Amino acid sequence: MQDLDKALADIIAIRSQLAAGTAFRGYGPATMAATSAVALVTVLLQHAWLEDPTGQPLTFLLGWAAAALVSLTMIWVEMRARSRRHHSGLADAMIHQAVEQFLPAGIAGVLLAVLLWKFAPESLWTLPGLWQVLTSLGVFASVRSLPRTVALAGAWYFLAGFAVLVFASATHTLSPWTMGLPFAVGQALMAAILYFASGESDVED
Repeated sequence: MQDLDKALADIIAIRSQLAAGTAFRGYGPATMAATSAVALVTVLLQHAWLEDPTGQPLTFLLGWAAAALVSLTMIWVEMRARSRRHHSGLADAMIHQAVEQFLPAGIAGVLLAVLLWKFAPESLWTLPGLWQVLTSLGVFASVRSLPRTVALAGAWYFLAGFAVLVFASATHTLSPWTMGLPFAVGQALMAAILYFASGESDVED
């Protein structure tokens, strides 16, 4: 029984090593472009219907939480389908690796929102910029298994996050535009990078 357990553990370790050295092809450009559209639609809806985002922070945040949930669901569904198609027996290991790379930034973003809303609501104006910086860290963490040029999207989110923090510091207000426009541009950039990525020559060995 111990030999069987050791053999299974060795197989899992080998599959994980193979996954770590394989370019992940589970993200599709069409879905990334769709998430850009989700961000832009959310901006327009909140701009039209939410008169005072700063005075209604919970409504503002729930709107963006819903947009994030829709986007993540689309990415997850396509990621599973594309991984099965492109990675065959390594699909589960590749998906696990992709989720593991981005998960810390995602959890930090959720906890940060809850913390600010519960204990420092006067600082909620920092959240759009902080979320963008955290997204950049998630993108950078994923670079080793994606096209190298994905780092450009990470750089965009990093710079946009700090620019939004500087801009919002003048008024300390929430705005759908400072939240959504950087994400719309960033996801569109991700879609373009994935579309034009030149296969193995553009992926880390």
